[in-house]
Amino acid sequence: MSETLIVVCPHCAAPNRLVASRLADRGHCGKCKGALFDGHPIELHAGNFDAHTGRSDLPLVVDFWAPWCGPCRSMAPAFEQAARELEPQIRLAKLNTENELQLAARFAIRSIPTLAIFQGGCEITRQAGAMDAASLTRWIRSHL
Repeated sequence: MSETLIVVCPHCAAPNRLVASRLADRGHCGKCKGALFDGHPIELHAGNFDAHTGRSDLPLVVDFWAPWCGPCRSMAPAFEQAARELEPQIRLAKLNTENELQLAARFAIRSIPTLAIFQGGCEITRQAGAMDAASLTRWIRSHL
């Protein structure tokens, strides 16, 4: 029997069961029919954060950022490139700390950008500061 993974939909936050060997097919949500992967980081907020960190079997890399942050804006294209390269095995997401003050406080985000990797509902590592795409993908892969 093939291993199955739970993948949370980026559109409706519904959990979806996928056969691991078919992950590259990218799939669609059984509830809203939206694409489960599109090569772009997903937007996290209070309403979907816990579903993506705690329900999904995929590792999740979260970029805690703010629109006024110059280094955050300069790293955004590298984060997009990393999402294209690492999906569907690893999910990348962005969380606007200006809009989600409680989540930023919950994770003691003191500087931005801060990148955190979550797996199995737990934060496994974090790194503060902007990175280029090669450094970002190397950092992510070294921790998973």
